[in-house]
Amino acid sequence: MAIQRLTNAEISLMELLWETNPLTARQIRERLYDDSEKSQHGTVQRLLQSLEEKGFVSRDRSLGVQLFSPTLSREAYGGRQLESLAEKLTGGSIAPLLTHLLETDKLDKAEIRRLREVLEEAQKRG
Repeated sequence: MAIQRLTNAEISLMELLWETNPLTARQIRERLYDDSEKSQHGTVQRLLQSLEEKGFVSRDRSLGVQLFSPTLSREAYGGRQLESLAEKLTGGSIAPLLTHLLETDKLDKAEIRRLREVLEEAQKRG
């Protein structure tokens, strides 16, 4: 399943929502552009609209203020991006990517332990 890519600005906004949600547009603006001298209200509104159109953000209009939440977890987004990358680079196989990460010591012991658990569960399912 193809997933739309996010721009760097959209990822920054999503990072906020993945860490703390729901948030209002004002809270997002204050956290993303706290040190900006000019108002970034329009920028945040455009980012939220784009993310909502792409299906990454939902808007709760039931209160006096609109609250925004992610519709996709960081892990799900990352997983889909990894699948897309594997499709482009290795014909869809994740194994070369994982092998590279292991051989170049990019995974710590906890991550390796988690991979081992996932592989063992996959083996049990057949």
